[in-house]
Amino acid sequence: MPEELRHIGEEYQKLSKDGFDAAARSFGELNKGFQAIASEVTDYSKKSFDEVIYAWEQLLGVKSMDRAFEIQAQYAKKAYDNYIAEVSKLGEMYVSLARNAYKPVEQAGARKVV
Repeated sequence: MPEELRHIGEEYQKLSKDGFDAAARSFGELNKGFQAIASEVTDYSKKSFDEVIYAWEQLLGVKSMDRAFEIQAQYAKKAYDNYIAEVSKLGEMYVSLARNAYKPVEQAGARKVV
């Protein structure tokens, strides 16, 4: 009986270590994913700001209302298209983050079952 208890204790320690390792890898993936998302949002914000400045510079030099409306319409269309593309990209990044963060946990669970 003591041999069986020792074996159970060793197995428990191994499972605990595997679980901890899986959690650490998972948190590492989360950290990398959130850093990538933060970098993407920062880049998008900078590009958006630059586009606003460019549109304002163009508007300051217009000679007619027609040209002002044209510049504004071009800016609005480009801003909308860029926003939709960015939201789509961020959605894909969040899905990828979730998958990558779950993989270590899934792999640890698969090893325990086998």
